[in-house]
Amino acid sequence: MRRPVIGITCYVEQATFTVWRDTPAALLPYAYVEKVAAAGGQPVVLPPAGEPAALVGRLDGLVLAGGGDIDPARYAADPHERTGYVREFRDEAEFALLRAALDAGLPYLGICRGLQVLNVALGGSLHQHLPDVVGHTGHCPGPGHFGDLPVTPVPGSRLAKALGTVSLPEPLPVPHYHHQGVDRLAPGLAVTATAADGTIEAVELEGAGFAMAVQWHPEVAEDRALFETLVAAC
Repeated sequence: MRRPVIGITCYVEQATFTVWRDTPAALLPYAYVEKVAAAGGQPVVLPPAGEPAALVGRLDGLVLAGGGDIDPARYAADPHERTGYVREFRDEAEFALLRAALDAGLPYLGICRGLQVLNVALGGSLHQHLPDVVGHTGHCPGPGHFGDLPVTPVPGSRLAKALGTVSLPEPLPVPHYHHQGVDRLAPGLAVTATAADGTIEAVELEGAGFAMAVQWHPEVAEDRALFETLVAAC
């Protein structure tokens, strides 16, 4: 049986590896690749170059991975002093890719930045620095360190079914690394999980095929349920 081909977006940053120092590289934490493969998919990395949106017809599913902040101009806001790692070329490629995927009904899983792109692309906005809103840094404790905050899935949602919390709103600890989050929710999106501080932690597109996104990082969690749910939808 053929593995569904799952495209995963990636970073373009200066990187150091083997004998190369400070070299421009298209890169992605390997945990994304491992989780997709372990769930039964065939991962394919999609750099923000050329026209990745034109590849939608060759994919069976799409994961929009984490990364730097979205240009606040895309939701008519001035940049916060803590907004950073904005890559306009990545924004341009991924917004076009997402729109093409949604138009085609391609199964979609957004992770961290992937939730934010989905919300902004559909008309929503973002809190540019969550500690200003919630009063703590639990969602992003420090550079390279994941937070461990529980989220509560909405009963009956696709997310709750995937995570096995269908009947009761049961908090689940998940790994966080995000300093931004949903402010104004885009039309057509339903909230499917929140943190205790009120932060929106997961959404899904209402009345569509499979289009869901989480603000945390399931690629570094032990459970691969969300990736298995994506592959099953393909």
